[in-house]
Amino acid sequence: MSVLVGRDTRLLVQGITGREGEFHARQCQAYGTNVVAGVTPGKGGLRALDDSVPVYDTVAEAVRQTGANTSLIFVPAAGAPDAIMEAATAGIATIFCITEGIPALDMIPAVDLVRRQGARLIGPNCPGATSPGRAKVGIIPGSIHREGRVGVVSRSGTLTYEAVQAMTDAGLGQSTCIGIGGDPIIGTTFLDALQLFEQDPETEAIVLIGEIGGAAEETAAAWAAEHLRDVPKAAFIAGRTAPEGKRMGHAGAIISGGAGTAASKVEALEAAGFRVASSPTELPALLRDAGYTG
Repeated sequence: MSVLVGRDTRLLVQGITGREGEFHARQCQAYGTNVVAGVTPGKGGLRALDDSVPVYDTVAEAVRQTGANTSLIFVPAAGAPDAIMEAATAGIATIFCITEGIPALDMIPAVDLVRRQGARLIGPNCPGATSPGRAKVGIIPGSIHREGRVGVVSRSGTLTYEAVQAMTDAGLGQSTCIGIGGDPIIGTTFLDALQLFEQDPETEAIVLIGEIGGAAEETAAAWAAEHLRDVPKAAFIAGRTAPEGKRMGHAGAIISGGAGTAASKVEALEAAGFRVASSPTELPALLRDAGYTG
C-alpha cells in the first residue's frame, strides 16, 4: 500500500503544454506514473509527451474520457485557485498544486470547496509526493528515492530532497514522501499526513521536517504522542536562528508574538517521542537510535 500516489494513480496534468508542466509531466511519466491526460483551455485535441497523452480543454472532459483520479497543477498563480476548484468539481480525488505565489485569500475558497467535494488537496507551493517504485507526482527528483518503509512529510522542498537523499545513502528506503507546502493556507497538514501514515501498513517509521511559523508541527506532535507512541520517529525543524517578525523563505515561515518558534516546536516533538536532529543528515542515525532497523 502507498499513500496518496501509487500504481492506481491515473494522472492528469493541468498546464501540460507549458514549459514547466511539460517538463515535469515527462519526468513523472519516465518514473512510471500513469499520465493519462493533460488540460490546457483552448488546446483540446492536441497530444503531449511525444503524442502519448491527449490534451483536453476542461478537466471534466478529461475525467470522462480517461478516468483520471489525480491532478497535478502547473497553472500560474492568478489562475491556480480556479484550476484547483475545477479539478475538485470534476471529481478528481487527489489534487497536487505546485504553483507558488498564490495569495492566501484566494486559497481560502479553494480549500473550502475541495473539502466540501470530498477531495484532497496537497499544496499549493509544494513539491508533490513520491511512493518509490510506484509513482511520482510533482517535482521531487525520482533518483533520490529508495523503496522502503519510512514515511516522510515536509514543509520544505529542498530540505525534503536533502533528508531523503541522506536516508537513501544510509540504506533507509521510503514508503511515501509528501511535500505539503509552506504557505499559510494549504490543503493537507502535518496532522493529515501523519494520520495517513498511521493507516498505512507499509509505513513503519516517520520523518517530519518542519520550520518556524504557525503551530502545525505542535498540533501534529500532540496527536502523535497518543497515536504513534511505538513508531520510530525523527524530525528536523528549520529556522532556529531566524529573528522574530522576519519572514524566512516560505510565506508561512514567520515567528509572531513568540509563537511558532523553533524551540517550541522542538519541545513539542521531543515530548511526543520524536528524536529531533540539528541537521537533516542526522535523521537516519536518529531513526536507528529510535529502534528502526529498516
